[in-house]
Amino acid sequence: MKNKLLIIDDDPKLLKLLKKVFEDDYIVSTAKNAADGLNQFREIDFSAALLDVVLPDRNGIEVLKEMRNIDSNFPIIVITGHASIDLAVRAMKLGAFYFVEKPVSPMALREILKRAIEQRDILNSYQSLKRIAEEKYSFSGILGKSKQMQEIFKLIEIVASAEATVLIEGESGTGKELVAKAIHFNSQRKEGRFVAINCNALPETLLESELFGYKRGAFTGANRTKTGLFDLAQKGSIFLDEIVQTSKVFQSKLLRVLENGTYYPVGSTEERKADARVIAATNRNIEEALEDGTFRDDLFYRLNVLKIHIAPLRERSIDIPLLARHFIDIYSKKNSKEVNEFSDETTEILMRYSWPGNVRELENVIERAVILCAGDTILPEHLPEKIVKGKEQEPSKIFNYKEARELFEKKYLRNILRKTNGNVSKASKLAKMTRQNIYIKLNKLHINPKIYYHES
Repeated sequence: MKNKLLIIDDDPKLLKLLKKVFEDDYIVSTAKNAADGLNQFREIDFSAALLDVVLPDRNGIEVLKEMRNIDSNFPIIVITGHASIDLAVRAMKLGAFYFVEKPVSPMALREILKRAIEQRDILNSYQSLKRIAEEKYSFSGILGKSKQMQEIFKLIEIVASAEATVLIEGESGTGKELVAKAIHFNSQRKEGRFVAINCNALPETLLESELFGYKRGAFTGANRTKTGLFDLAQKGSIFLDEIVQTSKVFQSKLLRVLENGTYYPVGSTEERKADARVIAATNRNIEEALEDGTFRDDLFYRLNVLKIHIAPLRERSIDIPLLARHFIDIYSKKNSKEVNEFSDETTEILMRYSWPGNVRELENVIERAVILCAGDTILPEHLPEKIVKGKEQEPSKIFNYKEARELFEKKYLRNILRKTNGNVSKASKLAKMTRQNIYIKLNKLHINPKIYYHES
């Protein structure tokens, strides 16, 4: 099937000429003004467009911008009889594939058009493959291709179909609430509300009144009866984050809810039924809280019917590029920018950093980098200094001898490059190795010395 070409120009002679030039290879549609051109563009799936800058009803640059907002991959070749460097730069910044000055050469235009459509096909294929990959490595908005995350996806499916309480363990920033939401929205309770509360953010009395509600006059300031979160979550799910930080008095009241399915609003003698699935989470080792007596054994057994442990990001570094790519897409759109990739040096830096703040920290770093990035590629200079100079990933498993030696060589060479500011000649003298052998090692271990140039 032929590709479809849209030509927008107010010169009837040029329209006739270009239609004749391209009609053997394309299904050609023409428009003499911006309004007609945009209407056709919205209705027909064109492969590319030739666009004049000067149109009777609107500036062609505005038309270019509107077309690119509708389809960011759509190739547009701008044609003008009033060429200037500023105009060309503006058109290219807005996403024009090429800028051609009149009088046009049909043969040159044919070649430019061919390259434009080839690039569009490559971009569309890439994005299609990217969508397939993200679908394969995602579950209800959670991304991860690591073995640990794939196992969590399977667990969520199993746990979601049950009615028992769930305990989610994981460091801050690992995505515990996302997992809780995935359980809820894949369960039979998905039509009910998902209600979340951070138990550590409120004092005990306020936490109790928030969860169970209170009767008017129950305490000073209680000027009206308040509905609690357990009431709001009827037929749904309630997520209790940082459950280990609560007092033992509160724990006893929560235990009653789990055992009897009932509770009393503060200041009331009227028992209420709680029909909400409880999903609890903690960033602390709950066994330690049991040992030091700050958490009730009986509540632990009630909560720990089904447990999900989320590994920290440093233990699943294979997920970093996938997550980083996801965040770059989100924040590029949010900030109306064309940032779409990472340099190899940036990817290496992201992979070797230990991410103590986990996925939340990675997201913040990528958002900052997108905002600072002036081009389409995130470079090391767009990352915080502490990330660039960050600690190496600590090994989380026992390696065989070959793996351990490779890990040591990577660490050793990176340390030397830091000390020599990325100067390979100085590094070879320090290591007492030839420059040729250093380069062989660096290539084998995929270490780029350039990323250490700006380090002091």
